[in-house]
Amino acid sequence: MELCTASVSGSAQWSRISAFDCRTRSHGYASSSSWVSQRRRKTSFYVMNAASTGALPPTKKLIPRTNVRNISGDKPSSALEQLDIERGVCIPFRKYTPEMVRNRVLGSRGSVLSLASRGVEIIWKLGLYWSALMYDFLVGRDEEIVPFRARQLRNLLCDLGPSFIKAGQVLANRPDIIREDYMNELCILQDDVPPFPNQVAFSIIEEELGQPLERLFSRISSRTIAAASLGQVYRATLRETGEDVAIKVQRPGIEPIIYRDLFLFRTLASFLNGISLQKLGCNAELIVDEFGEKLLEELDYTLEATNIEDFLENFKDDPTVKIPQVYKQYSGSRVLVMEWIDGIRCTDPQAIKEAGIDVEGFLTVGVSAALRQLLEFGLFHGDPHPGNIFAMRDGRIAYVDFGNVAVLSQQNKQILIDAVVHAVNEDYAEMANDFTRLGFLASGTDVSPIVPALEAIWQNSAGKGLADFNFRSVTGICFTLQPDFKFLEVAYPYVAKRLLTDPNPALRERLIQVLFKDGLFQWKRLENLIVLAKENVSKMSSNPALKKNSSQIERSRQMEKKLDLTDTIKDGARLFLIDAGIRRQLIMAFTEDSKLHVEELVDVYRLLEDQIDIPSVALEVIQDLPSVARDLMLSWSDSILSDRQY
Repeated sequence: MELCTASVSGSAQWSRISAFDCRTRSHGYASSSSWVSQRRRKTSFYVMNAASTGALPPTKKLIPRTNVRNISGDKPSSALEQLDIERGVCIPFRKYTPEMVRNRVLGSRGSVLSLASRGVEIIWKLGLYWSALMYDFLVGRDEEIVPFRARQLRNLLCDLGPSFIKAGQVLANRPDIIREDYMNELCILQDDVPPFPNQVAFSIIEEELGQPLERLFSRISSRTIAAASLGQVYRATLRETGEDVAIKVQRPGIEPIIYRDLFLFRTLASFLNGISLQKLGCNAELIVDEFGEKLLEELDYTLEATNIEDFLENFKDDPTVKIPQVYKQYSGSRVLVMEWIDGIRCTDPQAIKEAGIDVEGFLTVGVSAALRQLLEFGLFHGDPHPGNIFAMRDGRIAYVDFGNVAVLSQQNKQILIDAVVHAVNEDYAEMANDFTRLGFLASGTDVSPIVPALEAIWQNSAGKGLADFNFRSVTGICFTLQPDFKFLEVAYPYVAKRLLTDPNPALRERLIQVLFKDGLFQWKRLENLIVLAKENVSKMSSNPALKKNSSQIERSRQMEKKLDLTDTIKDGARLFLIDAGIRRQLIMAFTEDSKLHVEELVDVYRLLEDQIDIPSVALEVIQDLPSVARDLMLSWSDSILSDRQY
C-alpha cells in the first residue's frame, strides 16, 4: 500500500460520529483473536542460499520471519522457486502462485465472458492511447504535448483500475524506464486517486471490526486524508483512549478485480517472454509473478500489521526513527488502525526548513535508517517514495505504509557490504563480481569489459550528489529535499563502523580483507576506517536533523558516544593467539620493509585514545583468557590429530 498516515496541508474536516448517516451493525464485537494473527513467527530469519558461506549469523538478534509454507495449498511454480533460490530467502505465507490465480479466476461463474470483456477493454483503451502517441510522433508534436499525454496516461491508469494504478506507481519509481515528466505525473498516483464513498468505507470498518463506528471512535474525518490504488485513509480518535489514529480501509470488491487482471497480465507475458529476455534480460512471466506476489500481500492488512511490529522491534532503540504503533484490536484483513503520525511530507522542503529541521542532517538520518534496514536487519521498506516518509518536528524520520516490505538474505547483506568495501579499496574487478553475485549480471558474464567503465563511473561520482545517482527507490530518502546531498559521505562511515564493531564473523573476515592487501598490512586503511567510524558515531550520537545553538552543541559533545571497539580488540587478541596465519601476518605488519612500524602504531593509538578505556578493555581481555586457552588447546589437539592421520 502507498497510503500515508501523516498530516497534510489543509486539515481534513472533522465530523462527530453521532452525525453519521450510517447503519448500526447488530452483530457483536469482533475480538482481537478473530483476525488471523501472523505474528507468531518462530523460525530464524538467517536463511542462506546454496552459494552461501558457512559464516555464523551475527550475534545481534534480528526479527524472526514466518515459517516457510504456501498457504494457497498449491505447489509453487518452478520460476518462483528459482527466484527464491536466487534471492536467498524463504517466502513467508506465499499468497500468490500462477496456478492459484488461474484456478481462482477460471473457477468463478462467467469467467470466460468476464475475461474476454476485460481484455477487450484493456486493449481498446491502451490501443487508443498508443495510437495518439504515434500520431503525435508522425506530425512532429510529440515533445510539446508531453504534459497533456502524461496527465492522460495517469487518468487512463485510474480508469483501468487498481492493478494498473499499482503498475503506474511502480513506473513512478523507475527513472531508468520512464522519462521524468511522465514519472512526476505518475507520482500523483501514490496518494491522490479518486476515493470511494465514505458510507461504503464506514460499512467495511463496521463489518470488519464487528461494532458500530460510534462505539470505537469519538470522531472521524469526513473526507479521506489520502486515497490510492488499494484503499484510502481517514483520521479518527479512539473513544476509549482519546488517541488520534489513522484508519486504512481497503477498496470494496477489489480482490476479484486484482486476480482477473493478474491472470490477463500473465497470459500476455507468456507471449512476450522472448522479447523480454532479449531486451531486458529477464523472464516477462517472472516479472508478473513478482508484481502479483507483492500486490496480493498488500491486500492483507493483517500481514501489514505484522510488518509494522517487526519494524517497531528493529528500531525500538533508535532515537532518530519513528514507526507508528499498530492497534491490532481495531484491525482486520481489510481495516488497519495505526498511530497518527503528525509529520511533514518530504515533498515539502520549505515546510521542513520552517520547522527548524536541518535538511542535510535529516537526510543523514534517513540514509542511516535505510542502510540499517538493508545491511543490518535485512528487512526494508519496499515503497519508500516521498509520500511514505515524513519529517517529525523533533527531527526524527517517520515511515508509514508497510504493506510492501522486502527481505534480504544474510548472504546478500554481506555481498552489499563487500561491494562498499571493494569501492573503498578501489577494487573494481571485485565490485563487478559483486554485481554478478547479487544477480545484476548473469552468472558467467565476462566482467573484464565492465571494470574500466565501473572505475570511471565510481571515481567520477564519488563526490557527487544524489541527483547523479539512481537511488530513487533504494535508499528510502526523499531526494527532492537536497539533490546535491552526498550519499557516500554517509554510507562510508556507517560501513566503517560496522566493520570495526560488528561481532559477526563474516564481517570480521571482511575487516581482515580490508586491512591486508597482497599480504601487506594497510596502515592507512586502518586509520581511514577509524576516522570514518568515529565520524559516524559522533554524528549519530544526537539527532543531526535538529539545529542546535552553542550550548546544545557543547552539551552534545559532552554526551557524545564513543566508538566501542571492546569486542573487536578481544576478537583480535583471540585470533592472534589461536590463528597462526593471522599471527604471522600481524607480526609481519609490524616488521615490513625491515623496520618496526612504531610510528604507524602510535598514529592509530592517537586516533583511539579518546575512544577506549584501556583498563576496562584490558580487564575484559584478561577475563576472556580462560576461553581463549580452551580454544587454543582444542586447536592444538586438532592439529596434532590431523598430523597423525597423515
